[in-house]
Amino acid sequence: MVEIFGYMASILVAISITIKGGFYFRILNLAGSICFVIYGLFIGSFPVAIINLYGAGINIFYIYREKLMKKSQGN
Repeated sequence: MVEIFGYMASILVAISITIKGGFYFRILNLAGSICFVIYGLFIGSFPVAIINLYGAGINIFYIYREKLMKKSQGN
C-alpha cells in the first residue's frame, strides 16, 4: 500500500519534466514532491523526505511568485 505513494510520485515527477515549465510544471512537480515526502516518511527514509520537502518548498515559492506577478500585472 505504501508503494502506491512512490509510484504516484514517480509518475507525477516524470510527467512534470515533460512539460515546458511554468505553472503546470510546478503544480505537478509539487504533487510529486509531496507524494515522495509521504513515501519517504512511511519507509523511514528521511533523506528522501527531506530533499522532497525542500523541492516542495521551492515549487510553492515559484507558484506563489507567479501568482503575485500575474496579480500585479492585472492591476
